[in-house]
Amino acid sequence: MGLARAALEAAIDMRGQLVYVNGRERVRIELTLPPEVPYGFAALPQYETERLLEEYVIGLGTTIERGTELLSFTQDEDGVTAVLRTAAGAEEEARVGYLIGCDGAHSTVRKQLGLTFEGGAFPEEYMLADVEADWDLPYGYGVRSSHVADDGSTDDLLVCIPLPGTGRYRMSMLVPPGLSTAATVPDGTGSSDGTGGTARGDGVAHGLEAGRAPELPHIQAVVDRLGPMPATLSRMRWSSVFRISHRIVDRYGEGRVFVAGDAAHIHPPTGAQGMNTGIQDAGNLAWKLALACRGEAGPDLLASYDAERRPVGEEVVGRTVRHATQGTDADPDDPRTVMLREAQLLVSYRGGPLARSTYGQARAPRPGDRAPDCAGLTTAVAAYLLRLLDILRGRTEHVLLLYAAEPAQLAAAAVASGVVRWPDGGPQAEHRPQTLAVLAREAPRTGLDGLAAVPGYHDAAGEFARLYDPDGPTGFVVRPDGHLGARFPLAVAAAALRDYVASLSMPAASPRA
Repeated sequence: MGLARAALEAAIDMRGQLVYVNGRERVRIELTLPPEVPYGFAALPQYETERLLEEYVIGLGTTIERGTELLSFTQDEDGVTAVLRTAAGAEEEARVGYLIGCDGAHSTVRKQLGLTFEGGAFPEEYMLADVEADWDLPYGYGVRSSHVADDGSTDDLLVCIPLPGTGRYRMSMLVPPGLSTAATVPDGTGSSDGTGGTARGDGVAHGLEAGRAPELPHIQAVVDRLGPMPATLSRMRWSSVFRISHRIVDRYGEGRVFVAGDAAHIHPPTGAQGMNTGIQDAGNLAWKLALACRGEAGPDLLASYDAERRPVGEEVVGRTVRHATQGTDADPDDPRTVMLREAQLLVSYRGGPLARSTYGQARAPRPGDRAPDCAGLTTAVAAYLLRLLDILRGRTEHVLLLYAAEPAQLAAAAVASGVVRWPDGGPQAEHRPQTLAVLAREAPRTGLDGLAAVPGYHDAAGEFARLYDPDGPTGFVVRPDGHLGARFPLAVAAAALRDYVASLSMPAASPRA
């Protein structure tokens, strides 16, 4: 999305996790990814993530109004009318084309839209604290230390995630009886909205509690019991008690109103999947909203948001609950697959309403799959190797990738696919995907000259061919969210691109049972 450099500068590398049971190290998990993945795992605190996102959207001209509350909304065929209360207490009315509820576990949008939020809550309460520890543990490794009782149950737990700063960790642990909110909120409805506000009373026990916050001695006592080595804690930045639930909505939207992030799905924080899943929700919905708002796609394209993202939410909720109750070894997959899934690089929309093309070998990336990154691309000018991810970075439109051994084939396909109009009866806007051409490894490097104004790259390392597995001259459409939209023989590029553009104006999906 264009934030990688800023995130990398603010984060630390998350190398792995040390697992202790009853005081003994049981396993050391290494968080390694295949060499074609450009980044490793990173640890970034939420306050830094929010700062980076806020600075980014301000740079795009967007204003964030903190303290503004949505009171109610109504929608009709032409738009949505929202009633807001500003931080100063004044009420105002806003008329918008679409409303997206990213308003958390206690979402007002979800409730007023009438979406169900089925699931349950874990009985345990946890303490959370941001502290410094003076122990001498390997840099970049988290800690999971537990005590297992004679009956096999876990009766004590400490999890420490490294953060930027010397010896700084985000620590979570079971709450002691003296800090439990269960005595004051027996039905589990007292969780706040995550900002220290009052209880909503909606039965969703998830997030930071509004009760008493733990003090440093509470955290130190748990580290004394379960820490892998003696440590003195200091410089506590903040602390809280929190609850965890697992829930998901029955649908991700209705009409012109949608939900994303915690408003749509909540689950244990295992593997830090929640925020990443929510951001991908937004990325999936945003490009579809943009096309609909510009009149370049039919409004029914928005129905694919639920069809593509709800299965992902279901998988994440199920996996994180399984890992929280049975451990990360509950899934029998090989380590490479486990790491790719935790990095959310296996998210796919194959079989979804936008993935209609079936051209290509079954093992090759197909429509709906994440477009692979690859290294080793060159040009006649750049004196260093390029990555496809860097070439695509910042492009907010669809991108047409053309692959062949002969420059003439690429040039002809580029010319034929330069401008594609909507089919008869659809909007008359022109759809102009940005076009990139990749020349096969075996071709002479000087052959790129025939591509004229189309940016051309040479597959010098052969990685594009290996990862995309083209069947001879092949074309690919990369969606704005980084997933493949289409794959086709280069000889029919113009027709295939026309078909793909037509699919963005598909009829409404059948209602979910």
